[in-house]
Amino acid sequence: MKLTSIIDSSEKSFRSALETFFVSIYPENKLTSHGLEHHRRVWEYAKELLQYIEKENSFDQIFINKLLIACYLHDIGMTIDPGEKHGHHSRNICKKFLKDNNLNESDYQDLLSAIENHDDKEYTDSENKDLLRTILTVADDLDAFGETGITRYLEIYSERGMEKDKLGEAVRKNAKKRFENFVKHFSRYPELIEKYKRRYHLLDNYFNNNYLTTI
Repeated sequence: MKLTSIIDSSEKSFRSALETFFVSIYPENKLTSHGLEHHRRVWEYAKELLQYIEKENSFDQIFINKLLIACYLHDIGMTIDPGEKHGHHSRNICKKFLKDNNLNESDYQDLLSAIENHDDKEYTDSENKDLLRTILTVADDLDAFGETGITRYLEIYSERGMEKDKLGEAVRKNAKKRFENFVKHFSRYPELIEKYKRRYHLLDNYFNNNYLTTI
């Protein structure tokens, strides 16, 4: 079955249920930069990445189902804790989604692990062996660039109590790691790198010029 057909099947099976589940848990006025629209965008980025690596990998229905669920629920734990450990709460909320949809939790341990660890910006070596987590992480990182990324960083770092004089340096350091990880995994697609390099530089220049810090 072609990848596009598998994706269509996954969306028909789960997308509506995921969005209904998400809005039932995540308050509309809670960290809007990480609300439903963020998760929709991450799924679109994930689909773009899949198209590039399709020839190198064999994706079955289960893998795409898991990736779709991960893209929609990876940050839902921010409704409990907006800190760096929100992935743990997202994992637990995802367990509820699995149960509600009669999906055996034991068959989705890789999904739960990817959700829990997606925001590890040290990019541990274990991630290199976990394609599900890699695609989720990179797709999430791509949404952190450009004007959308500026809004995301300003809101989430403010929520975490980041002091203004440290904001620029913190954002640029975090975004640099995200971009370098993206390049590490997708450097063989120069047109893709160039596309998101522009958005990364837009973000980096904004925080360098407006917050007068360097890395």
